Amino acid sequence: MRYLKTIGKMPGWLFHPIRVNALFFAFMYLLGCLCAWTTLPDNRNAHLYANLYQELFFDLYLVCLLLTVIPRKIRRWVRLTVYIVLYAAALADVYCFTKFGSTLNPSILMLIGETNGREAGDFLSSLLSFDVIFSSVGWILLLIILNLILYYLPRFKRLILPQIRLHPAFGQGAGVLCGLLLLWGGVSSRGNKVATVKLMSGKTIGQVEHTLTEKDHAVLYVPISRLIFSLYANSLAARQVVQLIKAADKVTVDSCSFRSPNIVLIIGESYGKHHSQQYGYFMPTTPRQVELEKSGRLVKFGDVVSCWNLTSFVFKNMLSTHVVGQKGEWCDYPLFPELFRKAGYQVTFLTNQFLAKANQAVYDFSGGFFLNNPTLSKKQFDLRNDELYPFDDGLLRCYDRFRKQGRIRDHSLTIFHLLGQHVNYKQRYPHDRTYFWAGSYEDKRPELTHKQRKVLSQYDNACRYNDSIVDQIVRRFERQEAIVIYMPDHGEECYEGNRGFICRNHSAAIDYDLARYEFEIPFWIYCSPSYIHAHPDIYKRILEARNRPFMTDALPHLLLYLAGIYSRDYNDRYNVISDQYDEKRPRILKGTTDYDKLRHQSTTAQ
Repeated sequence: MRYLKTIGKMPGWLFHPIRVNALFFAFMYLLGCLCAWTTLPDNRNAHLYANLYQELFFDLYLVCLLLTVIPRKIRRWVRLTVYIVLYAAALADVYCFTKFGSTLNPSILMLIGETNGREAGDFLSSLLSFDVIFSSVGWILLLIILNLILYYLPRFKRLILPQIRLHPAFGQGAGVLCGLLLLWGGVSSRGNKVATVKLMSGKTIGQVEHTLTEKDHAVLYVPISRLIFSLYANSLAARQVVQLIKAADKVTVDSCSFRSPNIVLIIGESYGKHHSQQYGYFMPTTPRQVELEKSGRLVKFGDVVSCWNLTSFVFKNMLSTHVVGQKGEWCDYPLFPELFRKAGYQVTFLTNQFLAKANQAVYDFSGGFFLNNPTLSKKQFDLRNDELYPFDDGLLRCYDRFRKQGRIRDHSLTIFHLLGQHVNYKQRYPHDRTYFWAGSYEDKRPELTHKQRKVLSQYDNACRYNDSIVDQIVRRFERQEAIVIYMPDHGEECYEGNRGFICRNHSAAIDYDLARYEFEIPFWIYCSPSYIHAHPDIYKRILEARNRPFMTDALPHLLLYLAGIYSRDYNDRYNVISDQYDEKRPRILKGTTDYDKLRHQSTTAQ
């Protein structure tokens, strides 16, 4: 009988944490819902997190349970602290969404870290401006006011919540309902909890980014979790910044002959060689590059792969003098622009992706944090653009403006980082530059639906527009003694074969189809007429090297040779036009898979 009474009291025990923290639970639940509703993007594809309501109940119950075990005298102050933290996070989150179109993220925190006292004061005062109060932020402020009224007026609070204390039966029934909701919330949120632990366990910002490419990655559905993640991501980035600064401080250049007075590096985006007319694609996507190749000044390389299929990983490996397979990490070695500046080259970096901005995704934060860090940026670059453009021709105008202002010096390294063919493809070229249409593929790709052929046409239009941009860059240097290198960061899939999808597959397992469509890339070197005349030996070396296997993590060593920069960080084994180049160096994709073994196995199987 005693056991039955004990069992009968269990529902009341279950409800006890909520009962003693009733006001807190009610308002924090409303806060979580309100933040989700007010930060939902205004487009038809946007939707609330599927487990919002039950997971929020589950998480708040655990918080109330923890508060319950704290002695009553201390609990009040702990609860007040939690109130302040959660409301502050919510205000910042909704404000950022209203102001910048993005909730709290690592980029916003990085920008806040660079904010001075005056800017911080302006931010706080803007919270009380008319526009902000009557935006979505006003709903959070209204909830805070209502919460304060009930918190500091106990008599009014008792009028609102009398049943919870006056009717024991209510507690028993509420306990049963509470148990069911807890079970539902625990089961439905289990996957997200496991994914969140995995997300917060990454040892580098790159690992965190790669985790977010997984299909069932964590959903940070409340402001406080987004704040914690942003702090965590910034702490990981800060560690690598420290390592990079240490490496930069140790940069040494033994000598520099300025072998190539003008070196231009064009970094494209999301461009596989299988959509390049130059490499045999059935559509005229690169007519201008084809003409340059026919002139003999553009030398096409036939066997080049990227080391990763994520832009941020490519940039880290491609800018660092570290190559895959060497001891240590990419951030333990100097970045090649640092060596160029140390040697006396003027380094100009024009990017249409990696500028610090509030609504920057984690992927761009991961790729750009070491480029945008004030100390590292100063060590790498003399000139940079300060705005992003809808299309890549904006970078051309920026370069022309620098030249007109007389800011471009002799002995220069100019890096153009294009937006290229980054999804969404139809946004990567002006509408009046449309050349391909869905109907253009009816005979060539009859197995595709009309919608798929439309997407394919948009991707190929982006490729053709990219061709015009690359050609315009070359034209700006063709009358100088200049050498131009073009390479995209990685490949891209757009209904290749029968694979039936676009963009990239970030699976840990890499088969040959994934390797060739997402890692094989166009790569060429253009030499101006005066450059060929002045450096026939280098031009000959380039011609002889065009069929050598190459992976883009070794690009810095080619660039250092072209500049005539001699340093302990340069290695002939990794310079693709050197007689000492190691053609048998394993080309390891994503640090795990040997590309050449995959290709050999595929060829053998056929």
